[in-house]
Amino acid sequence: MESKPILKGIPENPGCYIYKDKTGKIIYIGKAKNLKKRVGSYFNKKGHDTKTRALVGQIVKIDYIVTNSEMEALLLENNLIKKNKPKYNIDLKDSKSYAFIELTKEEYPRLVVARTELVKKKKTEGKLFGPFISGQTRDYVLHTLNKTFKLRTCKKLPKKKCMRYDIGICSAPCLNIISKSKYAKDVAAAKMILGGKTSELIQDLKARMKEFSKDQDFENALIIREQISSLQYLKEKQTVERSKKYDEDIINYLVKEDKVYLMLFNVHQGILENKQTFEFEYKDNFFEEFLVRYYSENIPPKAIILPEPVDKLINDYLEHQRKSKVKITIPKIGELNDLLKLVMKNIEIQFFGDVEKIEELRKKLNLQDLPKVMECFDISHLGGTEVVASMVQFRNGKPDKSNYRKFKIKGPEKNDDFAAMNEVVKRRYERLKKENADFPDLIVIDGGLGQLNASIKSLEEIDVKIPIVSLAKKFEEVYVPGREAPIRFDRKNKARLLLEALRDEAHRFAVTFQRQRRSKRIFKNS
Repeated sequence: MESKPILKGIPENPGCYIYKDKTGKIIYIGKAKNLKKRVGSYFNKKGHDTKTRALVGQIVKIDYIVTNSEMEALLLENNLIKKNKPKYNIDLKDSKSYAFIELTKEEYPRLVVARTELVKKKKTEGKLFGPFISGQTRDYVLHTLNKTFKLRTCKKLPKKKCMRYDIGICSAPCLNIISKSKYAKDVAAAKMILGGKTSELIQDLKARMKEFSKDQDFENALIIREQISSLQYLKEKQTVERSKKYDEDIINYLVKEDKVYLMLFNVHQGILENKQTFEFEYKDNFFEEFLVRYYSENIPPKAIILPEPVDKLINDYLEHQRKSKVKITIPKIGELNDLLKLVMKNIEIQFFGDVEKIEELRKKLNLQDLPKVMECFDISHLGGTEVVASMVQFRNGKPDKSNYRKFKIKGPEKNDDFAAMNEVVKRRYERLKKENADFPDLIVIDGGLGQLNASIKSLEEIDVKIPIVSLAKKFEEVYVPGREAPIRFDRKNKARLLLEALRDEAHRFAVTFQRQRRSKRIFKNS
């Protein structure tokens, strides 16, 4: 198995990586602060144990889901493992959901764990929030809210002294140290968090902090700032772990150059468990047509989160397919809007992750237009026999395999790389010119100044003008027409990495084709 092609396109963001075997079955799920580095480490054969070597040997496809932080990646990893139970992950038998948080019905309410058995028997009097995905998540939320808003945790009200107040973890409402109305506001804030309105509360707290600062009440401003910090960290956890009793689909899309790039997240009872990507030509009403076609083959969930309103007829159609109510939400703020943004982030990275590299390349080569479509040529042979050429195309910085081409060199001087390059470049663009087809924005030649000059000559012979450069392997130098000295990029320069990826793919494709030709010849002569 060749490691380089399977690794292409993996971003450096935090997130989860998903390994699949030849049948498409998920065999391992992991999380990473840097997806590209972590996944790449698996294909470094040094130091791996037997189990890891066996895992790598079965990997045929790598998928990934980008998150906003490493914490979100950790939580998503846990959720995905529970759902898919991959062969190479640790199998923890006890993976049940854990209990509720109860806001007690008291004069000074408390947040406490509501035992599952009491909830089932309906022996709780307060307001319930949950169930939570795990006991660990529930306990973290409970601890954070009690600490942030200094809610009372004691079962009985003390009469004279409050140790928790003395050490700063309780506002001691029972001793009238905080007013009843102020305590009620803190309880209301905790309810907002448990109700999924973290973003709204954070915005409100920021406004209050500014007011305190404006009035030079820096003590209260500092308290609010600490609350905001705690809630922002808690919000990271809530983005991935959202306790729901029903399934949801979250859909977002991006339109660029008459193409639609759409992504759909499947959420099962609060657990983000799968993503699907779609790419198709833009046309009027494409979004509603997509919803109809997709849900004609997939049962709609109870809730669907969309970036824009749709016709009521679509809602009726979804309910007809589901045989029950379907709630469509178009959030502008809050937790659901954060999830829409997360879907959009994944779209931008998966489909347009190399845009920065393309822009950097345009600047370095002083090109007038952005090189969105690039074609690269390479020559391959074995001692002058079975001479072939390859052409690979990158579109928006990613391989477009539908436009790869193979060439058998026809010229009499078959062991002449310069002549072979002249022939293949001429054949490619003479045909495009004849068919009145679109030319690429940039041609890249695998080789040095000799290969570049041979290619320039072929373009002149057919009167075609396309920006062209060559990339020489030894020092990774870029030769540009009309420039005496080659351009040298830093090793980690984004433009250089893009050119290398393009050249390496052309080389791989050429060598593969050359080996196929050689094998056919050997088989024919045997």
